[in-house]
Amino acid sequence: MPPVYDLQPVHLPRLAGKPFALFVRLLESRGVGSLLAGRTLVELGFPRFRGLAVDESPTFRPIWPSAGGQPEAAAGAGVEAPPPALPAASAEGAAGFRAPTSEDYAAAYQAGLATPTAVAEKALAAIAESDRGDPPLRAFVSLAPAQVMADAEASTARWQARRPLGPLDGVPLAVKDELDVAGHATRLGTRFLGTAPARADATAVARWRAAGGVVLGKTNMHEIGIGVTGFNRHHGTPRNPHAPGHYTGGSSSGSAAAVAAGLCPLALGADAGGSIRIPAALCGVVGLKPTYGRVSSAGTAPLAWSLDHYGPIAASARDAALGYAVMAGADPRDAATVGQPPPALAGLEEPRLDGLRLGVFSPWFDDADPAIVRVCRSLVDRLAERGASVVEVEIPELGAAAHAHLVLVASEIGAAVDAWAGGHRRDFGLDVRANLALARSFTTRDYVKAMRQRTRAMETFRRVLAEVDVVLTPATGVAAPAIRPDVLPRGESDLATLLAIMRFAFAANLTGLPAIAFPAGYEAGLPVGIQAIGRPWHEHVLLRLARAAEPLVPRRRPEVFYRLLDG
Repeated sequence: MPPVYDLQPVHLPRLAGKPFALFVRLLESRGVGSLLAGRTLVELGFPRFRGLAVDESPTFRPIWPSAGGQPEAAAGAGVEAPPPALPAASAEGAAGFRAPTSEDYAAAYQAGLATPTAVAEKALAAIAESDRGDPPLRAFVSLAPAQVMADAEASTARWQARRPLGPLDGVPLAVKDELDVAGHATRLGTRFLGTAPARADATAVARWRAAGGVVLGKTNMHEIGIGVTGFNRHHGTPRNPHAPGHYTGGSSSGSAAAVAAGLCPLALGADAGGSIRIPAALCGVVGLKPTYGRVSSAGTAPLAWSLDHYGPIAASARDAALGYAVMAGADPRDAATVGQPPPALAGLEEPRLDGLRLGVFSPWFDDADPAIVRVCRSLVDRLAERGASVVEVEIPELGAAAHAHLVLVASEIGAAVDAWAGGHRRDFGLDVRANLALARSFTTRDYVKAMRQRTRAMETFRRVLAEVDVVLTPATGVAAPAIRPDVLPRGESDLATLLAIMRFAFAANLTGLPAIAFPAGYEAGLPVGIQAIGRPWHEHVLLRLARAAEPLVPRRRPEVFYRLLDG
């Protein structure tokens, strides 16, 4: 029998402007709201999920044992193992346009061709210029120039003394407005949260800063992370550097825009439903979502406890590897991180892919815009020419997994909002209000069933990844959507497009498996990304694959780009 593929298309009308505002008011009302929410769930195929028999016990958080079978003990009480060193670069570099990388900054500082102070000044000036554009880029929402310059000057002194802290010393970095950065408010894309600046950095930020990284500021995001376009009515919607009339993707929208526009080679993102990988793919850069618990959640906003992952959005696979290696590892402040195996970067510069098995579930892989499929299939063929083997696999119950993810992400974010939004519910954008109203229609039985379905999905992927090393899909089902005139300033509801964008992202969040998005090519001038889902704790395999693809996919200079290094 052919494999069963149960991800169904959605046929719901797009709404914007006054009709959308009316719909949201009705959705939030008593009586009529319940009817509208119920009808929407029917259109989403949700009754199938409620009728599904699931006997497995619930998995509350997708924590995997280490590769050896049992979780390993932490390095010691509060002792952090040093990050793995980045292997020397191979002779074969990226094809086409090449944005400056972290290593380019370090080399320029080492040779005395640039200083972190001069780079920081250029970065701040470029950010200001980018927001004077028509339309403004709106990658950043919070800057602290005095702190940036103080950190850059300290880094300059270290480089001049020939005592840098490491390869990130003096490199400009950015952080999504979901993680704490000392001195900055954490607003989660709103205007009313984060009224006081954070007192300390999130663990991931602190580790980057301890390595000498210069944090430029906080980046824009889709409000409270409950959307995948990047739309934000409060701070302005970030624009795609490759096509400013198009979305960046979300919710780590500003981080991807900042990297793609050259404002920094590395930025932090958070991912509960594709929020690192989607904007990375739509903006033509690399985004790594590590294994659940690989990167500490300490100092991050509580949004989707069992789904949130934190990782790098980067100009290159090597930048992603560097950012990941520095931030990953056990943290006593986050119990989910304790017991992980040490991070590794083995094979990053291996040009051949002999022995690597690439799994493809064709009904899923091909469920995207035909142009997206064509670009991604072409890259799979070129990876096979480098020695990888392509293996057809079967992944049942993807539709049920998608519904389980929807219940978990909406319920958990909804619960978080109930805890800290207070009387500000109507201060959210219309799309957020609609999603939160829909979340209130889920029951505790739905939530428990979703966690039981997670158990089943984790076992399914465990079996599949025993046969292959990675599962490949397109990163998104469509390229970056255009920002239509009627979207601004109030937003839109376009569930068909939203679900197409995240068609391939949800599975890795539900199961906690690592996944990476990296460039596969272009369609009509817009970047196309491909995704690889890997075994737990095997981020090095995903990074190796993304690095091997770089010479095969010529990159193009974005329409909006700033070069902070001369030459």
